[in-house]
Amino acid sequence: MQTDAFHVFDTTLRDGAQREGITYSVADKLAVARLLDQLGVGFIEGGWPGAMPKDTDFFARAADGELALKNAVLVAFGATRKAGVRVEDDAQVQALLDSRASVITLVAKSSVWHVEQALRTTREENLAMVRDTVAFLVAEGRRVFVDCEHFFDGYALDRDYGVRLLDVAAAAGADVGVLCDTNGGMLPMGVHDVVTDVASRAGIRLGIHTQDDTGCAVANTLAAVDAGATHAQGTANGYGERAGNANIFSVIGGLVLKMGRDVLPDGCLAEMQRISHAIAEIANLAQDTHAPYVGAAAFAHKAGLHASAIKVAPLMYNHLDPEVVGNRQRILVTEMAGRASVELKARELGIELADRPDVVSAVVEIVKEREAAGWSYESADASFELLIRDQLDPDAVAPFTVESYRVISEDEGSAEARVKLAVGERKVIAIREGNGPVNALDRALRRALRRDYPQLRGLQLTDYKVRIMPGAQGTEAVTRVLIETTNGEREWTTVGVHASVIEASWLALHDAVRYGLL
Repeated sequence: MQTDAFHVFDTTLRDGAQREGITYSVADKLAVARLLDQLGVGFIEGGWPGAMPKDTDFFARAADGELALKNAVLVAFGATRKAGVRVEDDAQVQALLDSRASVITLVAKSSVWHVEQALRTTREENLAMVRDTVAFLVAEGRRVFVDCEHFFDGYALDRDYGVRLLDVAAAAGADVGVLCDTNGGMLPMGVHDVVTDVASRAGIRLGIHTQDDTGCAVANTLAAVDAGATHAQGTANGYGERAGNANIFSVIGGLVLKMGRDVLPDGCLAEMQRISHAIAEIANLAQDTHAPYVGAAAFAHKAGLHASAIKVAPLMYNHLDPEVVGNRQRILVTEMAGRASVELKARELGIELADRPDVVSAVVEIVKEREAAGWSYESADASFELLIRDQLDPDAVAPFTVESYRVISEDEGSAEARVKLAVGERKVIAIREGNGPVNALDRALRRALRRDYPQLRGLQLTDYKVRIMPGAQGTEAVTRVLIETTNGEREWTTVGVHASVIEASWLALHDAVRYGLL
């Protein structure tokens, strides 16, 4: 279990679920909760039982044994009693008890503007709503945190009312008062000043919840911790409404690796990238490849100058060892590549070129020439590996030779492809129809090779991307095609570039099959 000295509080399943495009099923929520528990967070806010039927079902299934958490405690979210209603008669408060969650987060208005204009009640009644609800839940054996909504905006209007609310919550038995930058408009300097002042006056443990509308959610969270907050909230991959919330992975990275806070159980930090990607898959959202710490490009280097330094010592251009957070360093080979870039990238692919300066030189020149013509190897490791191996031993990666091919497009999107190959001493011709020219070429090529290479039956094209690249004079264009292929065990990407989309596709397809036969 996470110690109580510092709280890492995740709200992916509640606040993060408000992101446009995210809809979790109950099974999804259970799967995400298990992943967050593996990350080692202390608290997982599961949703709003009573207000959302799906969340009510989630808590019921969790309590009935479908969610066996090892590190985290499940938290139910809800509101204080309504104005003018006895807490014992408030159905929403009762639903929080019925969730069987041991920890409950209550949202409360801490801005006088919202109290008077949104709730349409008095300041004193709002404080009574907090006092009554916290005391009622504590008496029922629940641990209570209070989210002080619009705290920072409210502080700007009345610097004392939010502190009064925190003191009322503390006196009623609340454990934490969370200062919420609900509109996401704060900057780190302002957050630090406010939290420093509030910490000196309020008699309760302080937490921080930030939105990312200024792009400062993570920085604001860390500033609040530096000023005295010991409870930090965030969401996986920064999911949330509008611009999102503080990214819990970046917050944890900052706390552990930059501020020296031991906030996760042993061994959990190295799971960050895996869990980030797994949650993105469940949310059915593309992973942000450039996300700090966990993005696939977070430790990717393109410039030859960087690669030269990294060859001497990786930390010269990395702020930490990528493996600490479960990531890895990558070298991108582009027109910026120098000899060190090629050598390091080859080593990454399992090929040692330290004693082959002739191959390194040849590859550098080919890459620069091809990149100028529109090729790109930074997203096509398989094609780059074939380029290296072609320079080392062309016969080893030429299991067949293409003599000719042609494609005939037919009505309604269908096509017929004919390929003529030499496989050893044997000539092979195959003709196949397909759903479009690329599919027809793929089927014909594999048909021609089926006798000699039966393993090709397991290859499958999983993605096909086309991009039109502007010509040097802006009047001509070439087509770049990226093809992703799998054999069921691993995936690889190949590239082809040509003025004809068919020829570009054929080049990428040809590499995909060659690589599959390595």
